[in-house]
Amino acid sequence: MPSVELRSHRLSRLWRSWLRSESPRRPVLRWSRVQKSALLILCVLVALVSSWPWLVEPDLRPGLTAPFDAVAPKEARVVDSEALEQRRSSLGSSTFVQVLNPAENQQIRMRLERYLSELERVANSEEAERIGPVNLSADEQQWLEQRTPEQGRQWDMALRRALDRMLSQGLVNNLALEQLQQSTALQLKGIKATKTPAARSLGSKLLTTTLQGTSNLQTDPLRSQKLIEELITQQGIPTIEVTKGDVITRKGEPISSQAYDVLDYFGMVNRRPKLGLWISHFTEALAGCGVLLLVMRRERPCLEAPHGLLALGLLLLSQTCKLWFGASVSPLAVIVPPTLLLAQGLGTTSALAWLAMASLLWPTPVTGLGEGRLLIAAATATVAAIQAGRLRSRAQLLQLAVLLPIGAWLAELLLPSQGGLSLTGSWMPLLPNAGNRAPEALLLGLMMMLAILVIPLLESSFGLLTRARLMELADQERPLLRRLSSEAPGTFEHTLMICGLAEEGARAIGADVDLIRTGSLYHDVGKLHAPDWFIENQTSGENPHTRLNDPLASAGVLQAHVDEGLKLARRHRLPRPIADFIPEHQGTLRMGYFLHQAREKDPNVAEARFRYHGPTPRSKETGIMMLADGCEAALRSLPPDTSEQEAKNTVKRIVEARISDGQLTQSSLSRAELELVMHSFVRVWRRMRHRRIPYPIPAKRRFSA
Repeated sequence: MPSVELRSHRLSRLWRSWLRSESPRRPVLRWSRVQKSALLILCVLVALVSSWPWLVEPDLRPGLTAPFDAVAPKEARVVDSEALEQRRSSLGSSTFVQVLNPAENQQIRMRLERYLSELERVANSEEAERIGPVNLSADEQQWLEQRTPEQGRQWDMALRRALDRMLSQGLVNNLALEQLQQSTALQLKGIKATKTPAARSLGSKLLTTTLQGTSNLQTDPLRSQKLIEELITQQGIPTIEVTKGDVITRKGEPISSQAYDVLDYFGMVNRRPKLGLWISHFTEALAGCGVLLLVMRRERPCLEAPHGLLALGLLLLSQTCKLWFGASVSPLAVIVPPTLLLAQGLGTTSALAWLAMASLLWPTPVTGLGEGRLLIAAATATVAAIQAGRLRSRAQLLQLAVLLPIGAWLAELLLPSQGGLSLTGSWMPLLPNAGNRAPEALLLGLMMMLAILVIPLLESSFGLLTRARLMELADQERPLLRRLSSEAPGTFEHTLMICGLAEEGARAIGADVDLIRTGSLYHDVGKLHAPDWFIENQTSGENPHTRLNDPLASAGVLQAHVDEGLKLARRHRLPRPIADFIPEHQGTLRMGYFLHQAREKDPNVAEARFRYHGPTPRSKETGIMMLADGCEAALRSLPPDTSEQEAKNTVKRIVEARISDGQLTQSSLSRAELELVMHSFVRVWRRMRHRRIPYPIPAKRRFSA
């Protein structure tokens, strides 16, 4: 039993050490059980979708390589499914059955009734010229005015019956006008109500106007299919004549459609689930999802669970699109936009890891280099991952969204033209016709534009921190920073000084300069709750802490600036990496001044009551921020004649105090990096205290009246 526990402990240590990216002191963010369960469910779904073809599809299909030699065991007549489908397609476009559409018949009858009522108004009008549904001749106008009410009712009924007869025979909307006029005239011929020429010609005009350009026919799919089957039966169903001993397939050769029909007829196609292959591909996909999460956590030990859910969700969406659209799916549209999203939000390494998984877990087999579109898509996505991880504005992203589709389109155009390429065999899929290239590039451009529009939504929903968002948050015109500059101007100036120190320190060791610049601007926003209680905002008058005369209460005020800062961060929806600067720049430091005051009154007072609540810095950036916050006041207070060596000693003393107090244990800052940071602080101090030439001020001139 002890040996098992020891082995488990060693495996746990190995696991955690592998997750840490640069230093064994760098912490790994723990996920809750609910978050782990959600990630596991997504991994299982991705694996299931990726392995689905091996669970439901037959082991053989046209186009695949035959795994064995097959010989016909007996004579047979096998239906040629490909020829049958071609015959159905050819008949389907020209063979259909049409039936009457009752709804359209009702619309036509209502139109006739409307015309009859309009004609009645024309007949009853005293105006000589009134617009009606048809143009009236002089004889028709005279007949319309002289007819009796009974003649009008009989004439209307005759038109309705003629219309019903024509509708029952079916109408087409492209019948020539002259033939439609002849048909309506024949329908009214011999009817008592239309025996006069004027009554018959007016009725023919009205019916022609009602029916012109309309059709009351609709296609009946069931009857059309039945007719097609009858025609195929009359012509003869295409069959394949097979004699005993005929070779159906040779091992290693592609299976034709006819060979597949024969194999299926003789029961040589296995349609049962291929559990062995399915388990293999399911396990492969599940392991791929695990490797993706491990690589992302190794790159970003503080990776949050929503980030993993986003990556797996995009992978599930990609796999579903591949499965749903099959061979017609565009690899460019499926792979490149998600890679761009992840590169912007999680970094280039995470995006490349996702690209590798999405390319390797393709549901349909990839034979050799035959999937040229997949190769071009992978190359385009690689460029997108590398470039998107460096871009710092939305405008640059838009440029990338335009240039990448053009580059992919040119790659498809230029690659086949290289002299070393063989244009036969497995390279043929690399040569889509010119009509397919431009739409695919256009689709990629549209998908990338959509991805750029979605990025701001994902930033707030999944806590992503893109370069563009960092630059936006660092805008000093944002409401929270404007409030800090107006309500706590001393704190704001202190913030700007620290920002310069922290930026130079981050630049010296290759840390994230954009992150530390933005985090520095927000690290002291909590002082807005009581700006006058902090020395940098006090211009004159008594210090409130002196009037309070309670060291413990004063320590509470200092701790409150951290707590209130976190509340403001939540209220203004600051990303977690930015909000971390608020508590971590103070860590668990002692409030030395008030601790000294308290011990003058009570020597036994506990030191823990005068320490910030933490946590201590958990990244290089927050560690540098803590050092810059401690060194800024010390460097600014040095006298003008201070030498550079004295400034170095001052900075080193502060840094050593932070190290000995255990504040930098989890920051992953090494000794060499701390030396570089200290040198960078001194360089900034040297720039801050540069000498200026005293300019003479001329005396004021006196002007005479």
